[in-house]
This record gives sequence, C-alpha cells and structure tokens, in this order.
Amino acid sequence: MSIKEITNKEIWENFLSACAEKTFVNSWNWGEFQKKEGERVWRFGVFDGENQIASASVVKIEAKRGTFLFVPHGPNIRKQKTENKEQVLQVLLEKLKEIAKKEKAGFIRISPIWERTEENIAFFKDLGFRKAPIHMHPEVTWELDIAPSEDELLMGMRKTTRYLVRQAQKNSDIKITQSQDIKDLDIFNKIYQATAYRHHFFPFSLNYLQNQFSSFSPDNQISIFLGKYKGEIVSAAVIVFWQNSGFYHHGASLPKYNKIPVSYLLQWEAIKEAKRRGCQVYNFWGIAPEITQESQTSKSRHPWAGLSLFKMGFGGKRKEYVKTQDFPISPFYWLTYVFEKLRRIKRRL
Repeated sequence: MSIKEITNKEIWENFLSACAEKTFVNSWNWGEFQKKEGERVWRFGVFDGENQIASASVVKIEAKRGTFLFVPHGPNIRKQKTENKEQVLQVLLEKLKEIAKKEKAGFIRISPIWERTEENIAFFKDLGFRKAPIHMHPEVTWELDIAPSEDELLMGMRKTTRYLVRQAQKNSDIKITQSQDIKDLDIFNKIYQATAYRHHFFPFSLNYLQNQFSSFSPDNQISIFLGKYKGEIVSAAVIVFWQNSGFYHHGASLPKYNKIPVSYLLQWEAIKEAKRRGCQVYNFWGIAPEITQESQTSKSRHPWAGLSLFKMGFGGKRKEYVKTQDFPISPFYWLTYVFEKLRRIKRRL
C-alpha cells in the first residue's frame, strides 16, 4: 500500500461518495474552513496499487495546550474489510509520524469513523494508540433514515414529539424560515451566545461561524433555520447538507417561550428540507453517551442530556464510534493529557 496527497476537490469528493461511513468534517469544504481558521491541512489517499481504498484529512492544530496532528472522523475506507483497515491505519500512522516530526507536533489524534467494536479498538491499541482524554467530534451520534414518507417519519417519532410538531403546525404564531444569507448568522449568534451562557458551555465565535458558513455556502451546502413566535426569533439552527446527509450542526433557543414548540417545528422543517435535497439520512450529531435507545431517559447530569432526549424523540438509531485515540510523540503530551482530562471533568463530559 502507498499513501499520496490529494489536491483535486473532485477526486476527493468522488471517493468519499463511495464510502458508507463519513460526516461533513471529511468534506473538501471542511478542510477549506480549517484553512480559514489558520490551520494547515493535508488530504491523503491510501492506495492498493492504482486503486484508492481510503482517505484521511489531517489538520495541524496549534493550541495553548500543545501542537498536534488531528484526523477528523477518519480514516474513511471504501470497503470495510478487516485486512484493509489494519493496513490503512499502519500506512497512515507512518505518514503522520513523519509529518509530526517536521511540524514539531507533540502527538497524533484520530477521531475514528469506525464502529466501536473490540476488533476496531484493538487495531489502534496494537499500534500504540491510547484513549484520548477528550473527544473532538461526536463519538456517539443519533441518525434518522429519512427515505420513508413524511407520514411514516411522523409515525416513527416519540408520541410526545409528534404531538408537539403537529401542535406547532397548527399554531399561526409560529413561523419557520430558511436563509442562505451569511448576515443572518448575526441573528443566530445572539441566540447561540445566550444559550451558551445559560447552559455553561464555551461557544464558537461569530468569526468561526462565518468562516464555516462561507466555506460551505458556495456549493449550497449550508442553511440557517430561524424559528419565530409572534414575530420574535426564539429558536435557530445551522444545518449542513453534504453527500446525501443533513447534519444538525449548531442549535440555539431562548427560554422565554420554552413551552411553545418552536424548536420541534424548526427541526421537522430541517428534516423535510433534507428530504427535498435528496438526502437519505438526517444526522442529529452528538448525544449524551449515558442515554440508551431502549430507555430514552436519563438521570445523568451530562450537559447534553436534555438536548439528547429532544433529538431522539424524532426517531432514529444510535451509532457509536471508536473513542478518540492519541499517539504520543513527545513527553510533553502528558501535560496536555492532564490539562484536557481536568477540563473534561470540570465540564462533566
């Protein structure tokens, strides 16, 4: 097997279109967004002879806690054969160690897109990886198959969720609008910042949101959904549409009218828009790991518990990926490890 850098957007996107496991952070446009954020990006293909069998984007992250190489939701493999996965990981690791040395990176971090099985975990462990103290992208997600009709999707919802969606549809004071205007991120950001303050999480900056939006908007892959009640915007979301999937990436709401089901109708309208675009899957992004599909209840103090129950109410299934993996390069990695572990405990994640 060999590994080569890919510099052509069409080749990159075409390969990913044949991969079953992928998210928008694997896309060419996500890499362009990372560049706008000042990060260095490499895009690699792993080849068996002349045939490409895997891809992996690599981002150099320079943070106060240390410099490291990061592979978001990868590597992506066309055919998930055991022998392919093991060899792909070996080839990729050797290339990443080479880059890490040149870039003075303290460690390598991979957020795998592989199902959380003992076999897949063993591939990383056998190569010297260890479980990271924090995650970078969701390790537990909630996905909904949206190929069925709208009526079937409604019937697949939790009874309470379906009732609230229908009540919102009947309420003339609730209006949901969709926008591709980057200026409307200012509106989203006001609600988003208020949500972050209320729920005690560290929000992304407006500049970050604008860079992300401007990276996906030329290909019509991103939309802002705004939910109004009596003319006041009280709920908002940023949805990414990429390769037959819609992704609920950012969400926010105000508590002023929390008994009015604006967010339920907003989410339903986003799902319907994904269907109109020909998407087969709607990805609700991360959920709290403690909440199971069987119970769909949790007494956990996890900060995502309530949001997770909201997402799961629309129907779907839970997906778990191998936990984020680190490959230490420098002894200074352990300073980063302790710092990140303490931060995770503080945030109750």
